[in-house]
Amino acid sequence: MNIWHDILMITIGLIPGLAIGFFLAKMFMENYLKKNPPINEQMITALMTSMGRKPNSKQVKQIMQQMNRQK
Repeated sequence: MNIWHDILMITIGLIPGLAIGFFLAKMFMENYLKKNPPINEQMITALMTSMGRKPNSKQVKQIMQQMNRQK
């Protein structure tokens, strides 16, 4: 009888803990992505232009593919 009580208490504590942890992690990731947006083609173009290169769309797409492979 006592073991079932322990299992029930663990289950009752685990379910809300998982739910709260999920929502806190979701909130943290949303805030992180707002502050540090993932890099996109416009950012690559701006970076290459600031370095004195005029990139064409093929170069930008190649860089995007390389970055996606590294993830």
